[in-house]
Amino acid sequence: MLESHVPSLKRIHQGKVRDIYALDEQHMLIVTTDRLSAFDVVMPDPIPGKGRVLTQISNFWFARTKHIVPNHLADYPLARAVPDAAERAPLEERSIVVRRLRALPIEAVVRGYLIGSGWKDYQQTGAVCGIALPAGLRQADRLPEPIFTPATKAEMGAHDENIPYERVVALIGRGLAEQVRATALALYAFAVEHALARGIIIADTKFEFGVDEAGRLTLIDEALTPDSSRFWPAATYRPGTSPPSFDKQYVRDYLETLDWPKRPPAPKLPPEVIARTSENYAEALRRLTS
Repeated sequence: MLESHVPSLKRIHQGKVRDIYALDEQHMLIVTTDRLSAFDVVMPDPIPGKGRVLTQISNFWFARTKHIVPNHLADYPLARAVPDAAERAPLEERSIVVRRLRALPIEAVVRGYLIGSGWKDYQQTGAVCGIALPAGLRQADRLPEPIFTPATKAEMGAHDENIPYERVVALIGRGLAEQVRATALALYAFAVEHALARGIIIADTKFEFGVDEAGRLTLIDEALTPDSSRFWPAATYRPGTSPPSFDKQYVRDYLETLDWPKRPPAPKLPPEVIARTSENYAEALRRLTS
């Protein structure tokens, strides 16, 4: 599914991966497609089964992290949202009904290992997003402790931008900023322990939060998926190089071999890259939820 079609509902937003439809003043339907974005650009080819995997993994984490923070899932069956069986069928296992909340304008990124843009930043400055780190760290090294490195939320086709913590304070207030940072770090710590027992290292991840009418912080969007995280197989982890992964890093690595400026239009993906990525996502689901 590259794009969802729900004729009975009004689509109110289309993100890089998710299509959002209005249900009523309190609820929305989120459909997770098989679209994949890399370097903040949506690829022209869907990854078969990806939307279902992301939905199942997110729901798994939502159910297990309610003791840390409430989430946006609503007690509202899909059959009630989309009564027509034929219209509903393509949406099964890739759709959730959620409460309408005020989304915070940041991405709450937690890094436990030195990789990606963090590694590039460290090589140039000895720090990641302004947070000083010990000298002599290698690519993919585990950090002394996880760090919170927030970013702005980019529109489709634009790039996320790392921002200092004080910018978060300016955007949402110090009290809420401290709550976001503490909650993101607690979610990461909880997930790391669960995943490592199942052979997966969660190198980093990003969360999104909203607040309800009472101002209560709430986990929204997705949680600890191969789209929002780097998942490495623990058995083959070796610092000093970019590890193999159960996420979309395989696509990023392929794209890095091309003469492509990392802006639209995106290149088509070879069949073998699509198939391997689909297998990686499915393996992440199997390991995490078994």
